[in-house]
Amino acid sequence: MIHCEPDIKVALLQNTEETRIKLEGHFFLSQHGTISGELSARCENGRVVLANPDGEVIRRKEITLFPSDPTKTYFTVKNIQIGIDFHWQRVQEQSFRGGLLLLAHNENHFHLINLVGLEEYLASVISSEMSADAPLEFLKAQAITARSWLVAMLEKKKGQRIRQITNEEEIRVWQDVNDHQDFDVCADDHCQRYQGITRIISEQVACAILQTHGIFLTSNDGICDARYYKCCGGLTDEFATAWEDDSLPYLSCVSDHTQKYARIASEDDAATWLRSTPDAYCNTTDQKTLRQILPSFDLETMNFYRWRVEYSRSELEDILKKKSGIDFGELLHLEPLLRGPSGRIHRLKITGSKRTVMVGKELEIRRWLAPTHLLSSAFVVTVKRDHNGRAICFLLEGGGWGHGVGLCQIGAAMMAVRGQTATDILAHYFPGAELTKKY
Repeated sequence: MIHCEPDIKVALLQNTEETRIKLEGHFFLSQHGTISGELSARCENGRVVLANPDGEVIRRKEITLFPSDPTKTYFTVKNIQIGIDFHWQRVQEQSFRGGLLLLAHNENHFHLINLVGLEEYLASVISSEMSADAPLEFLKAQAITARSWLVAMLEKKKGQRIRQITNEEEIRVWQDVNDHQDFDVCADDHCQRYQGITRIISEQVACAILQTHGIFLTSNDGICDARYYKCCGGLTDEFATAWEDDSLPYLSCVSDHTQKYARIASEDDAATWLRSTPDAYCNTTDQKTLRQILPSFDLETMNFYRWRVEYSRSELEDILKKKSGIDFGELLHLEPLLRGPSGRIHRLKITGSKRTVMVGKELEIRRWLAPTHLLSSAFVVTVKRDHNGRAICFLLEGGGWGHGVGLCQIGAAMMAVRGQTATDILAHYFPGAELTKKY
């Protein structure tokens, strides 16, 4: 059980061949005194090669740099990818405080890892996941949720669990915990968005971190495996829809509204729900508020509560072949077999002229059915056919953005806008969980 603030290893670049780094101020390098300025890094024969413009070179399997003044000294990395494999993927130059570890991964690739305290890491996560100008009570709720997930995940990583079931008829994939071996978390949406001091740490965020310092969501004397995402679509889902077949009482289905909505229990329920727009905290088109709570690149995705995607048959056949590696032949049908209570599909039957395969869980379904990822797996399928019954196109009518388990970020932010406290917000999305200060 945690009793003090841990340091976190955050991979800024994974399995990279080379990069350029600028040290803003002096960093300590073992056996070399201090170092600063522009550096290049690459990997050769299983060793990281760090060089400055004067040709001075250091070759080691591991190279660790520590800032001489942690409050003022920082480093900048030129080529960090964000939103990897999602529709907002792009490359940015980003800056970070803390230490820097260059670790050879194999003969020609290395990891670039930031060594940073948990609370400073969280300040950036909160500023990267949502706008730093979002309401204070929402930022506090987000801080507690992110802190809880990280520590629970690191504890969970100590065990090994099956994360994939594959045979001729079925492919089920989920991530029990992240699969990173040489570091704790990556810096992207795969774990939590972390963009260092590139995102301005506002007074609001600093206050949220300070007021929640060391506070966790707990249940049965353990830290909650708290999850979060952008928009639930009106109902949150259960843990087992996205991950292993466990039941966690604080990750259950709740209505994102004062009114209690019925759980989705049938295909008719799903169609009625996803083709309507019931009131919910996350059902908002208030541009002013959304600009206040969402980072700029998330504002590019505004149809998140309800959305539609239409593919021609050949287009979807190509996507499926590319994303799954399976040639289904002529695509005949998509049939949801299992849904969670929010309407999210976690077992989908894909029928083609050559192959029929059941796929799950929710993230794998989203990955297979889009060039990047579908916004969520909560969708209903309409197949348009010609007079011979052959599929012409597939229409997906969906709702929500993300896996739908735990904290709905847009819903939580709207609750805060309406005057709810962080305690209220967390009690709503994590029923039965308690708030406990651990350090």
